[in-house]
Amino acid sequence: MTFLPIVTRELRLASRRRATYWVRSAAALIMVIAGGWLFLVLRGQPPKELAVALFCTLTGGAVLFALISGPRSTADCLSEEKREGTLGLLFLTDLKGYDIVLGKLVAGSLNSFYSVFAVLPMMAIPLLLGGGLTLGEFIRMTLVVIDALLFSLALGMCVSSMTRSAHRSASMSVLILLFFVALVPALGVMVTSVTKGKAVHWFFLAPSIGFSYYTAFDAPYKLGKFEFWTSLGIIHAISWLGLLVASIVTRRSWQDKQDRRSLLPWSERWPLWTQGSSLKRSAFRRQLLDINPILWFAARIRSRTAAVWVFLGVSAVIWFSAWFKFKREWLNEAVYVTTAILLNLILRYWLAGEATRSFAEHRKSGALELLLSTPLSVNELLRGHGLAMRKMFMGPVLVALGVETLFMFATLHEAVPDEERTFWLALWMSGMLMLVADLVALHWVGMWQGLTAKNPIRAAGGSLFRILALPWIAYAFVLLMIIINDLRGSNAQTSPGWKFFLGLWFCLGMAANFAFGAWSRQKLMTEFRLAAQERYGSGDKSKSRFWPTKPSSSKAAQPTREVSV
Repeated sequence: MTFLPIVTRELRLASRRRATYWVRSAAALIMVIAGGWLFLVLRGQPPKELAVALFCTLTGGAVLFALISGPRSTADCLSEEKREGTLGLLFLTDLKGYDIVLGKLVAGSLNSFYSVFAVLPMMAIPLLLGGGLTLGEFIRMTLVVIDALLFSLALGMCVSSMTRSAHRSASMSVLILLFFVALVPALGVMVTSVTKGKAVHWFFLAPSIGFSYYTAFDAPYKLGKFEFWTSLGIIHAISWLGLLVASIVTRRSWQDKQDRRSLLPWSERWPLWTQGSSLKRSAFRRQLLDINPILWFAARIRSRTAAVWVFLGVSAVIWFSAWFKFKREWLNEAVYVTTAILLNLILRYWLAGEATRSFAEHRKSGALELLLSTPLSVNELLRGHGLAMRKMFMGPVLVALGVETLFMFATLHEAVPDEERTFWLALWMSGMLMLVADLVALHWVGMWQGLTAKNPIRAAGGSLFRILALPWIAYAFVLLMIIINDLRGSNAQTSPGWKFFLGLWFCLGMAANFAFGAWSRQKLMTEFRLAAQERYGSGDKSKSRFWPTKPSSSKAAQPTREVSV
């Protein structure tokens, strides 16, 4: 028998795909464009500072891409097979658990590996500028990027082997990554603060890829070579441990074992807490069914709504704990703005995941077709989904807006010049308006992406890219045009002020919200049933990846087969 047959098969299939060759060129091109843009922005800086800034940007972007590759590529590999019931068929052969895990790892992450290895040579360009950068820094940073990629992909596979839901698998992957990257170092800071130590013990920093990234530079590396290699080794060991656990769990987790609940009494309490007792469920069902059946169907698991409030409560405890520790130093504009940005981003990501999850999962399982065969109209279905999203996020969003309003008044109280007060007022008001507009647009775009994307993870990623990433790409392009125009010598004395840049950001964001939101809403109203019929994607959808397109009626009438590993 061929060693690792699924890996061999996936590599042969990938060699025939057009995207396998284009993705490497695209990754290198994006890195060149980002580096060229930064080079033009910092054109007046000394070569040493320019080289360091360019090196940090390129390597930081590569590490960030490596970390998000796991939740994006491998978090739904095994869970998707378990939902479709095809994972057990593979075990009818003499395949081992590691054969399937490594095969799915290669199938889901090959393009991520190609992208990272295409970017690595670009990271060496700042060495040509001088500035004190050494070959050792480049080699160590290369190891950090590869280690981060393997770490993220392995954790995604491990989580995917233990769950069935795509949304839960992606969320757990992100949380585990945050645990190792940020929460463990934060715990070390808290322990150091309580024990009144001088510095955080390296034991709390070693599992964080951020610590490996920091100690890869020459100055920290010379002071702690042991810490760098230990951190790199611990992260590498955790990666292989995750793959080992996935191989063991996959062999046993594909079966539906109904008798395990009797062995775990605590598991019986979970449905009672998430949905309530039978009496409460009946009363809740009667209450929501009178309003809209889809509202009850989407909001019956109350733990999803409670999770948003729990997040806000934990965030408030952390924020006030920092205030208690740092006193007056904590109350400043930087803390206010950072808190608002993080809070708004998490709410956007959360709503995008929930807006896409329901339609994507139900379309894949065929439940959406059953709903459309009932007397329910498309308008009632969309209205029920919207009421469920409002029930889940309306309260937390109002709390977030209230907190940001308090931050705005606190900032205005500290600002003295009228120009500064005007700036902060415009920044806070535009930020709060943008939050509401983004959430509304993500709701409509997320529903359409849930109907047309391959899985919930891609649906959420496509929604966030359209609403959040594209305006910033357009913003960077406009800024690049301004810089090029300035280099040509025209209007050198009349550079735009903060009003122009803030207005440009606001207009681009609102334009993306209106364009994609209105287009997705129109598609949902007119082509919902046609899109719901295409349970299995067919054809090349590369042309419709960034803009929603009309499903083909001929393709919808001729279902195709999707071969999965």
